Amino acid sequence: MRILSVMIQLNKRWNPSQLTVRLTGISIVTFLLFLPIHASFSQIIPTFGPEKKVTLLGWQSDAMEPFISTDGTTLFFNSLNSGGNTNLHYASFINDSTFQWEGIVNGTFDPASSHLDGVPSMDSAGNFYWVSLRGYPTFPDNLHRGKFAGGQVTQVNRVHGNFNIPVFSSPFGWLIMDAAITPKGNQLLYCNSLFDFSNNVCNGIPCQSILGMAEKTNDSTFMKMGSSDSVFSEVNDTASYIIYAPQLTRDGLELYFTRLLKGSFNTEICVSVRNQAAGKFGSPSVIWSNPGFVPEAASLSLDKQKLYYHQKDNSGQYKIWLRYRSPLTASDETFRQKRFRVFPNPSSDRLLIEVPDSRLPFTVRMYSSTGQLVYQSANEFTVPIGRFPSGVYHFSIVQNGEHWNSILMKE
Repeated sequence: MRILSVMIQLNKRWNPSQLTVRLTGISIVTFLLFLPIHASFSQIIPTFGPEKKVTLLGWQSDAMEPFISTDGTTLFFNSLNSGGNTNLHYASFINDSTFQWEGIVNGTFDPASSHLDGVPSMDSAGNFYWVSLRGYPTFPDNLHRGKFAGGQVTQVNRVHGNFNIPVFSSPFGWLIMDAAITPKGNQLLYCNSLFDFSNNVCNGIPCQSILGMAEKTNDSTFMKMGSSDSVFSEVNDTASYIIYAPQLTRDGLELYFTRLLKGSFNTEICVSVRNQAAGKFGSPSVIWSNPGFVPEAASLSLDKQKLYYHQKDNSGQYKIWLRYRSPLTASDETFRQKRFRVFPNPSSDRLLIEVPDSRLPFTVRMYSSTGQLVYQSANEFTVPIGRFPSGVYHFSIVQNGEHWNSILMKE
């Protein structure tokens, strides 16, 4: 569900302190000092080629919120969500950029004279999820689900769990603006948004919006993961942006989302990556920004090779667009073969930094044994550590999408 529609419709970070066991009489801290320092495998920031408009045969109106099914045979979308009636539709695959419109997704239709049903997503087992404002705010759980087969959703009910914020104090209210089930169906990405339904304070956009992740209890119940806030801490820049429309790849390593710069109507489709499926996402990278055309709502094919999203065309209508993932370049592979290095280790005074490419920007962070950030810098090749207490520290460097981590000892 995008920004303006709601208003109109309702007028592990690793902790070195845990190293307490001993190996054959030698503390594991000492043992770790003899481990080789090297860059472990990490995610390259994905890039995508030129865009191509998607043709929906039989459908001539606005198309928004695309979602490609895990088997690639069905493209779900909703009609214009900036007022009036918004419905969910589906189309059958002809080729990557051509689909045959089949009709409304039966079972999701709201007969109310003014309603909104949008933001479709579905796991590989056919569990179908979407946001709807039917009954809101009397029923604050506005995410719905059912079972999709043959153009029909059955067994429809609301999705419950503590990821919902059941707070409505007129004219302000929280709701799920966007959500996406993961391909495996075991996790739910969601967007909690606070709206001013009087449209006097936040001017048609959410006053606040934040991404989170919940874990499945059953098809209709998800509970917020304890690590959710940490996982999205570098993504949820709520001071500068309205963040929404999350999608997660099957391997759990790439997060796609949209953000809107506060005080503007300029949206950006972004990606953040991480090295492990339970880890923290890194700083966002912008895939596509097109001021005035409102690109939003990226949906990636299961193989991560095709990126679908919506934006306006030159006529002002919202259409669905496609981009293909760019292959890794030789320079990407060469970069991976080079090394990060921090030396000397142990050290009492200063550390020297080596990165794979000294011409590219990089960031350095150092954490205490209790996980507290004690030092950070950008593009500095010397780290003064003389003022820090003796002990074990966790060291992290990020360059060109590569995340490098190691243990160091301050004497």
